[in-house]
Amino acid sequence: MSLIVPEFDSSVLVRSADAEVVGRAPTTVRLLADSSSTGGALSTQRVTLGDGANGASPHHHEKSAEMFYVLDGAAEFLAGDEVITAGTGDLVVVPPRMPHAFAAVPGSSADLLIVITPGVERFEYFRHLQRIALGELSRESLLEVQERYDNHFLTSAVWDKRH
Repeated sequence: MSLIVPEFDSSVLVRSADAEVVGRAPTTVRLLADSSSTGGALSTQRVTLGDGANGASPHHHEKSAEMFYVLDGAAEFLAGDEVITAGTGDLVVVPPRMPHAFAAVPGSSADLLIVITPGVERFEYFRHLQRIALGELSRESLLEVQERYDNHFLTSAVWDKRH
């Protein structure tokens, strides 16, 4: 295991009012800090999901772990080959290469703080997703950027049959 020593020389402060928000209800993403602003230490977003809304379909990251902290509500997470439910104040961390996905529990909303470490430039990934939602790009265009954003899509029968 290697130790990552980030290189940046000042603290990072992102005011809520200044954070870019992409998406629209029932799923919005507040872009907080990208890898470039943290010297590669982390990337972080706040994802707000309406009642039962999908947050991310099954995927894995080759190089980064992903942490989900449930600020409010309840969310379901695919973690490997199991689906777990986490509520307000719960923390879920998935290691690199572990299949994962997340969604608000049906009948509940969820507000999540998500941290990826080491960081990957993710803001453009979320902007890409927004362009797909607006019909400007095809869903298949994500396959072309999997390596760039270390976001590798996969299928999960466990996730698909959870409801």
